[in-house]
Amino acid sequence: MSENNDSRKVSLADAIRQKLEQKKQQNSSGKQGSYQPGTTQKMKSQNNKKPNNQRRRTGGS
Repeated sequence: MSENNDSRKVSLADAIRQKLEQKKQQNSSGKQGSYQPGTTQKMKSQNNKKPNNQRRRTGGS
């Protein structure tokens, strides 16, 4: 039983490399219209800046 566990051990770096390679292969052979992280547009804030009403409130000079 311990022999099977020893043969399955892989370093973390190697496991990550394998996962990345699998993802690259899936992206290249998979859907063309899928999400591409490098081609995203910069998101704009949905909160519009409110005008400063201090002069109106205080009577302004």
